[in-house]
Parts: sequence; C-alpha cells; structure tokens
Amino acid sequence: MAAAVTAGYLASKRLLWAWPGRLLLTQCSASGKRSLHTGRSKFRAIKAEPQNVLNVPETRMSSLENGLRVASEDSGLSTCTVGLWIDAGSRYENEKNNGTAHFLEHMAFKGTKKRSQLDLELEIENMGAHLNAYTSREQTVYYAKAFSKDLPRAVEILADIIQNSTLGEAEIERERGVILREMQEVETNLQEVVFDYLHATAYQNTALGRTILGPTENIKSINRNDLVEYITSHYKGPRMVLAAAGGVCHDELLDLAKHHFGNLPSTCEDRTPTLPPCRFTGSEIRVRDDKMPLAHIAIAVEAAGWSYPDTIPLMVANTLIGNWDRSFGGGVNLSSKLAQVTCHGNLCHSFQSFNTCYTDTGLWGLYMVCEPTTIEDMMHFVQREWIRLCTSVTESEVTRAKNLLKTNMLLQLDGSTPICEDIGRQMLCYNRRIPIPELEARIEAIDAQVIREICTKYIYDKCPAIAAVGPIEQLPDYNRIRSGMYWLRV
Repeated sequence: MAAAVTAGYLASKRLLWAWPGRLLLTQCSASGKRSLHTGRSKFRAIKAEPQNVLNVPETRMSSLENGLRVASEDSGLSTCTVGLWIDAGSRYENEKNNGTAHFLEHMAFKGTKKRSQLDLELEIENMGAHLNAYTSREQTVYYAKAFSKDLPRAVEILADIIQNSTLGEAEIERERGVILREMQEVETNLQEVVFDYLHATAYQNTALGRTILGPTENIKSINRNDLVEYITSHYKGPRMVLAAAGGVCHDELLDLAKHHFGNLPSTCEDRTPTLPPCRFTGSEIRVRDDKMPLAHIAIAVEAAGWSYPDTIPLMVANTLIGNWDRSFGGGVNLSSKLAQVTCHGNLCHSFQSFNTCYTDTGLWGLYMVCEPTTIEDMMHFVQREWIRLCTSVTESEVTRAKNLLKTNMLLQLDGSTPICEDIGRQMLCYNRRIPIPELEARIEAIDAQVIREICTKYIYDKCPAIAAVGPIEQLPDYNRIRSGMYWLRV
C-alpha cells in the first residue's frame, strides 16, 4: 500500500543531543537524585527575553480535567502531524513483562471495536495519510501525518486505536512471529547490538539495562492480560500529551481532545507507577568474534538527565567530539580534533559521539568501528581528546561547536513531523516547550571554562561503561582503559 499502516521499532531513537531543562540553572533538588548530579552548576542563570519581532509560530498549550495535555504549533501548512506521546516505555516493565510496551505498539494497528485491520488500513490510505508508532525506553508514541482538513479524522483514529483496540488472540499470535523476525533483523544491526550491550552493562540489573523488544521467552509468553494490564497502569491522562504541528488550529485540537480523550482515567483512581531508579555501573561487555571483519565498540560515562542544567554543556562537548566517516566527502571535519587525527592516521572506519538522555541519568560517549589492528590506537586518541576537553579546550573551538550545535538543532526541526515530535517530547520532559531564543541564549552562555568544569565533573577519573563486539583482541583491558580516564600514555 502507498500509505501502509506500520508499527516501527525505534530502539535507535537515541539522541545525539538533548534539549535542556528548566530556565534557571541552579542546583538540583535532593529528592532521590543521585550524588553525581547534586553539585551546583558553575555557570550563571540565563533568562531569554521575549522577542516579538521573531517570526516564530507560537506553541500553545492547554490541559483537560483528566490531566491530558494538548500542545500545538500552527504554521499554516496544508498538511499536519498529530500524535500521542505517552510517558510509558520499557523502563516501566519488569523482567517478566519486558517487551510488553513494544508488543502493545504492534497490536494498536490490528483492529478496534469499530474498525477491522483492513478497514483501518483502507481509511488511512484513502485519506492519503500515514500512521506510525515507535517505542523507546521511556516513551511510546503514536502519530499520524495527514492533510490539515483531515485533522478531526486523524485524532479520532488515534483515539480509537489507543482506547478501543480489540487485542484479539489470533492477532496476538500472529504478531509474535512478526516481532521475533524483527528481533532477528535488529541482531544484524551491530550498532543496535552494541548499544543494547552498553545499556545492559551500564545499567545492569535495572530497567534501563533491558532491551526494548524484550527477550525471546517473553515475546513467546506475553498474553492479552499482560497487554490490558499495561494499558490500565500507564495509559492515563496525566501521562499523555496530544501534540500537533503544521496546519492546525489549537482551539479545534482542544475540542477534539475533549471529545475523544475526555474519558481517559486520571491517576487519582489508583497509585501512579513510580519511575524505577537506575544505577550506573562502570563495567564492560566483550563479545569476541575474530571472524568479523571490523570491531564495533562503544564507551560511555554517566551523564545528566533531561532536565539537569549540565545537559547544555554536555551537548556542546558532544558536538566538539563530533563524528566522522571515511565515506564523507569534502575533507576533514575541522570542528573535531578527533576527526582530524582519525582521518590522517586511518584509525577507524567511522565514529560518532552520542549524548543519550533519560529522566534522571544519561550516557555520554562515543561509538566507533575499527580495523582489528587500530583499536588500541583509536581508544588512546579518544581518551586523549576526552581529557583535553577537561583541561585545555579553547574558546575558538567552543564557539565553533556552539554554532554547529545551534545549526543542527534548527535543521532537525524541518517539517511538521519533527516539530510535532519535539513538542511531544518536551511536554513530557519539562511540561513546556523551550523557545528557540531561550535555547540559543543558554547555549551562548557556555564558554571554554564551563566546558572544562563540566567535562571534569562527568569524565575525568570516572569509571566508563564499555561494550565491544567483533575482533577485539587488541582492545586494552578494563583497568588500562580506566587509567586513561585520568592519565594519558605518551
């Protein structure tokens, strides 16, 4: 079908940068937060004054009585994206039901009490629309892209699949096979495999250490009662955001939300599931396979959560490290010292820095693909660059990284779908959408001294988490890598 209904697995929905938290850059509260994040930030508070001359569409926000939030940005387009962002993902699962959130995402498109699967697919195709979904470790998302005139139908369809899915036994059995085949596909993507291993070792014995799809035995045993229980526990008004962007009228969207989602339960009816704490552990997982041509390695330290003030400097530091691939044209990435060394020394096939944020923790690090004989040298130069961020990064480098970061952020907001996603994610994380002028002002407040202080706080003399797959005989042992976090071999 030209506009087939799909349910996508998005374990790769990890961010290479993250939005900042609240406006005032102050000390985090002590309400259960871990000691890593309790220090007061050294850089000053920034307040972005409103700039009425900017031609930026307003993000309007409202709430229903049951706690569901409605947020939209009207840019006057002839198309729109509308979706539900739900504060529920694999982190809210346990060992027995791990994989339920992703399984439920698949079942949403398999028919409702009002529409069969065929009826749903035909209606979406006749509208010229697209319906999709994905699951991450902390969020589940269902969204539709359609003509602006079809916004009411799109919202009604989303409400139908969220609240009235039949979850038939035959469809459940059929989806088991689909998900098992999906698992096999994921296992062929070595980057996905390495990042799952990285989470497993960094957050061992916690919810973030488990995969999004869940283990094979769980996929084979999940039943209708498990799916219904997950919906009952998590699909509630205060944990959901109806977001829209493109050609949308906020008042119309609010009326549609009241009509279709007004009966969603609030969390007042029973206890709210608490976010399980996830402890970071410096450790490693090595899967040696000398038959593989290249080694795939990820190394990371614990970083800040979404709403922590240190997130902004870590974003800039992430941009300073940058990324590189030997297939890139146009010369070396001049904004990255590591890219220059890597290119001239032929040390790897590619690398990319990442900054993956969760509610109360995160992973800041680097993923690399290397020849077996260059692993040791590549690891040495990666750690040397990390220590350089802590000790001697320059103002010119930071300025260049800030400009690149701002450009990348704006480029990622090109179109109604990424804007809608940005609205939904920020509403769940901060209960507001951060204006671009404020974000730019906060990035501009960063200087080389701030980068050195924040990188020292999170990188210098910290125990890293490491995941490596392939011909990794030359990967230094953990103690040697650990020593490289504060002392560099010459």
